[in-house]
Amino acid sequence: MNNPFKHFFALSLLTLLQPVALAENASTWLTEGEAALQANKAQLPNTNRAKNIILFIGDGMGVSTVTAARIFEGQQNGEDGERNQLSFEQFPYVALSKTYSANQQTADSAPTMTAIVSGVKTNSGIISLNQSVHSKETDNNKIQANKVTTILEQAEMHGLATGIISTARITHATPAATYAHTSNRNWETDAHLPKSALKSGVKDIASQLIDNFGEHGIGDGIEVVLGGGRTNFLPNNRIDTEYPSKKGKRQDGRNLIKEYQIKFKAKYITNLTEFEAIKPKNTSRLLGLFEPSHMQYEYDRNNAQKNEPSLAEMTRKSIDILAKNNKGYFLMVEAARIDHASHAGNAYRTLSETVALSNAVKAALAKVNTEETLIIVTADHSHTLTIGGYPKRGNPILGNVVSPDNTAPTLAKDGKPYTTISFANGKGYHHHNIDAEAAHAGRSKALKPTDTQDPDFHQEANVPLESETHGGEDVAIYAIGPQAYLMRGVQEQTYIYQVMKEAFGF
Repeated sequence: MNNPFKHFFALSLLTLLQPVALAENASTWLTEGEAALQANKAQLPNTNRAKNIILFIGDGMGVSTVTAARIFEGQQNGEDGERNQLSFEQFPYVALSKTYSANQQTADSAPTMTAIVSGVKTNSGIISLNQSVHSKETDNNKIQANKVTTILEQAEMHGLATGIISTARITHATPAATYAHTSNRNWETDAHLPKSALKSGVKDIASQLIDNFGEHGIGDGIEVVLGGGRTNFLPNNRIDTEYPSKKGKRQDGRNLIKEYQIKFKAKYITNLTEFEAIKPKNTSRLLGLFEPSHMQYEYDRNNAQKNEPSLAEMTRKSIDILAKNNKGYFLMVEAARIDHASHAGNAYRTLSETVALSNAVKAALAKVNTEETLIIVTADHSHTLTIGGYPKRGNPILGNVVSPDNTAPTLAKDGKPYTTISFANGKGYHHHNIDAEAAHAGRSKALKPTDTQDPDFHQEANVPLESETHGGEDVAIYAIGPQAYLMRGVQEQTYIYQVMKEAFGF
């Protein structure tokens, strides 16, 4: 099958991924610029209707994070990091998304993901309800009256297969926004609901994954659900299968995992061995919950006993299962822990998680035909990660700033070196476990040159906070496939939904 991405991809590799050893001169940039121009001129809009849509969310993946991850990946591979490209950076269409919510300049994941999947902006902490609902509203009648319809729900209504993948709890804000409707993103299990909400009939997020679909609900149920968050689905007297010290959190006695298996005739898995044993041709529905809470960071997954699949592996298997539906499918894939690592001020894991997302996109591209599959890669919001100083070309992106004329780190006015990457706020510098306690905001310590590239190094921060915050600037949208050419300009975040709806022809 003809795949226009292959032509664009080949030109991108030829012109943009030159080896470090090649000398650059004025003709280098002119020649490559001309080649890039011709590649763009040859790119024709794909006006087909999309059979399938894959929406990739890099949670907290701001433009500076993408830039740093691009360099990080290249340097990790022994290549020219500045000239490297992540898989989705090679897409032909790019736009910017305005991420403010209905009531905040800098938003959280609940309203931003709601905007992406429903086309409606809402308030902080609200999941797939409109902005007339106040945070923590306990009146179920108000909640039900102000629900917004998501693209996943529309796909279910039209008989398409649907899937959700996240490296966070599957009840966390971003994945939850595709299927649940609630006034508080933290109401992930019934134990989190106030008594007034329970009395009113408000449902927790985990229960909505079952109750909102199939009989007496929408469509026939989500075919593939892969992520973390087992304890939100299990009763509080049930011991976790992998962690004997942990129990379920549910107080209503429901075992939602069993209910999902029975209602949707789904297979259930909890680890990598079981995941690898799943054969898509023999599997119509799959529920995989690999951790009591969030899944492991990619770095930790690779450097410990591997017991859960990577984001790329989950993406490949999900596509194989969903593609059996002749009508098509909608799949949401979230690299959630980009966000968590940034909140902790740990740039190494922020960047390695972003590379993991790029690998998942690459895995999807190898599986699908972009003549019929629209792929969108975007972020729900940014973070305060910054790239600063005047480091020389090829300087380690996680290293101290070294200028082109020096071999020793550049010193700040206080006589201490400083790193290229820092965060505007947060706990600040420490060199320990990612969730460690120490907080050294500002310039309280001299950084050892060898410390800064360690995976457990936490970058400096200016404003002292318990946790680094989101950033409020625009984020990028990358697109390829049917109707991808509509992704251009500076758009409200709600526009992403409009393009998906248009591509599906809903």
